[in-house]
Amino acid sequence: MRWQDQLQFNLRVLFRQRFRTLMQLIAMSIGVFAVVLLTGLGEGGRQFVMAEFSVLGKDTLIVMPGRKETSGGMPPLTGGTRDITLQDAQSLARLRNVEGVAALVVGKAEVSYGGRNRESLVIGANANFFSIRNLQIQQGQMLPDMALDQARPICVIGPELKRELFSAQPGLGQWLKITGSRCQVIGILADSGTGLGFDMNSALIMPVASSMQLFNTQGLYRIMVDVRSVSSMAKLARQIEQVMQQRHEGQLDITVITPASVLSAFDDILAVITLAIAGIGGISLFVAGILIMNMTLISVSQRTAEIGLLKALGASSREVRLLFVSEALMLCLAGAVLGIACAELLLWLVSLQFKDLLFIAPWWASVLALLVALGCGLIFSWLPARRAANLPPVEALR
Repeated sequence: MRWQDQLQFNLRVLFRQRFRTLMQLIAMSIGVFAVVLLTGLGEGGRQFVMAEFSVLGKDTLIVMPGRKETSGGMPPLTGGTRDITLQDAQSLARLRNVEGVAALVVGKAEVSYGGRNRESLVIGANANFFSIRNLQIQQGQMLPDMALDQARPICVIGPELKRELFSAQPGLGQWLKITGSRCQVIGILADSGTGLGFDMNSALIMPVASSMQLFNTQGLYRIMVDVRSVSSMAKLARQIEQVMQQRHEGQLDITVITPASVLSAFDDILAVITLAIAGIGGISLFVAGILIMNMTLISVSQRTAEIGLLKALGASSREVRLLFVSEALMLCLAGAVLGIACAELLLWLVSLQFKDLLFIAPWWASVLALLVALGCGLIFSWLPARRAANLPPVEALR
């Protein structure tokens, strides 16, 4: 029997038994849909995490208050009881392999101009913050290079905050009110997006000493350390811990985060997600394979006379077995293609809703899901197909 005849024969059988065909298509498409969709969501999350930390590059250390005693895992996201001070930041800036430090104070405050009020993210920083964070100036200038403990009523604002407060009017040189204080706009950032949880387009950046007065605090939120050489990062991290331990009365109560530690922590999380995806997809495809086997067994019992007629006309056991196996593979292929298409469509719709995230299933996930679907179809249809091929022609016709 030619392959064209087999294909035509299988298509007629599938269209004749519409309900069975539909059930098998749905079962296989759901399994493939789960694998591709969850993989795409996981890949989108991974790309988002990488983009969040890529703004720092590979030569930036983050010093934060609080100590995580256990090794490995995700560093603490909240601080401890002891504050990191401006004097600590100045001590770290004097280390040999340090290119510069950015002392940060972060909070929210109401910013107003001309009767327009907006709650904005206020970041206290210094000039090094712009280079470490790769921030570009659209108009005006960045914060000047001055002492960390020097307060001045100046600020740089994001483009979105500029539009909200000034509309089409020029914002440079204007004075803003910030919860009882005032600052003059000396620069407007270029579109910078979101990084490390900070929406820089809607942020206001002022000297760190001014922000400490604004929020009435003596402690820093973070210290970002720009390293001169990536090869010396591990050594510098140990030096920072030693300096901070000496300054904090022999107590090591800070955590130094390296890009490698952050990525390693998220790699562990993504590995767990990948295992969960594989488990869910495997269970779905296994259930679909069992359904295919049951449906094929039912089909064999219903088509006994047809099998006997084929054998009486000269069809070999191999050709009969190939008919049932190819029929199952056609269903698996169609279901896999349908599942992949639905998953890609849903990922595209999710990407439209969350424009900051790019949900795209990697090509290997679609290919692997397709191959596994075909493998399940082959394995679970072999037993019913073998049973059909072993039917004696006379007994089948009877």
